Amino acid sequence: MDNSYTDRHWQSPDGLTLRFRDYGSATGRPPVICLHGLTRNARDFEDLAPHIAAQGWRVLVPTMRGRGDSDYAEEPASYQIPTYTADLLALLEAEAIDRFVSVGTSMGGLITLALAAQQPDRIAGTLLNDVGPVIETAGLDAIKSYIGQGRSFPTWMHAARALEEVHGPAFPGYGTQEWIAMAKRTLTLCNNGRIAFDYDMKIAEPILAADDAAVPPDLWPAYDRLAQKPLALLRGELSQLLSAQAFAAMQQRAPQAIAATVPGVGHAPTLDEPEARAVVDALLARLV
Repeated sequence: MDNSYTDRHWQSPDGLTLRFRDYGSATGRPPVICLHGLTRNARDFEDLAPHIAAQGWRVLVPTMRGRGDSDYAEEPASYQIPTYTADLLALLEAEAIDRFVSVGTSMGGLITLALAAQQPDRIAGTLLNDVGPVIETAGLDAIKSYIGQGRSFPTWMHAARALEEVHGPAFPGYGTQEWIAMAKRTLTLCNNGRIAFDYDMKIAEPILAADDAAVPPDLWPAYDRLAQKPLALLRGELSQLLSAQAFAAMQQRAPQAIAATVPGVGHAPTLDEPEARAVVDALLARLV
């Protein structure tokens, strides 16, 4: 498989330089845009993106502000879904993309829902990976327990073990090699020789400052708009963020959606699992 891509950039509305990976080439099909989770970056899709591109799709994989090689924001309050959605719209405009297929993991799925509320016609089809209109408090509490701590490690093995300490319950079947692979997607080697998480620790501030009593926006109308197009739904069997009950409700409201539970993993499936790949391929087949 050809894993090659072009490393490109675009400008956010507030002047940040943001990076994206561009796989494949433009065709008559809408491109696929893979949107990563809260503390992640484009490396999360380094296996999935070439798999999709090999099927004749152009694939764009942005790294959102405050992650990886994309600029960090001066104002931590900009690390929220409305800003990320505006950044995505700026990418669409820069690349003259009218419609695209969204593959959204966790935060990436919330960005997709936010865009569906504003401009649903921009979305040709969607995969929501372990996220939906209902977010469980237990899952949010788990994220708050580790985000923004700023730890660093002397070796990749130390980093892998630290990830296992936090995420072991979500990936009980992982061995050393899987944890090291996750570490290399999530962390980066710094100039001082230490290995640190590859995101701005300030992305935690809006989440930690949020009022737990605040009423979240009703995302069901946006979800219903996504359900009018080809839609695929994935849930990790052990997920704390997307409950089995919410997942069932999503399927009830979108009976034509492709849906699968990835066994033995929690939040969030990597999309490299065979069950996840089958759902990705089935969604793309509906869009050809």
